[in-house]
Amino acid sequence: MPVFDHLGITVDDLPRGIAQFDPVMAALGFARSDSENSVAWDRDDETELILFRAREEDTGPHEHGRVGWQHLAFSVDSRADVDRLHSIAMDAGWTAVREPKEYPRFSDRYYASFVEDDCGIRIEFMHNPPRAAAG
Repeated sequence: MPVFDHLGITVDDLPRGIAQFDPVMAALGFARSDSENSVAWDRDDETELILFRAREEDTGPHEHGRVGWQHLAFSVDSRADVDRLHSIAMDAGWTAVREPKEYPRFSDRYYASFVEDDCGIRIEFMHNPPRAAAG
């Protein structure tokens, strides 16, 4: 059983949120389903990410470092996957916070990029293989 079942994120502009998240989630192997005031992506019926329309207008964007959301990290199989997903996010209108690079302060194998959407939602694409698999 997975530790996390789903994650809900509120955005100011749902159609814009869909346009930004859909290419990334599809590239990660998630399937999309739409409903009236939200959209969800799930993978293997285990993990789901849901975007909701904000209940009030002009309540964003979220500011990184303030109380609340920090970031969500997607673990991927290779450095090439980090680079590919970063490129997909850039093409979908995300803003690069940090370009793909090594993060030796986390581990000598840690490679990641950070991107942010229009609402200040930050995600990370990261590859950190176990020491025995690094190479």
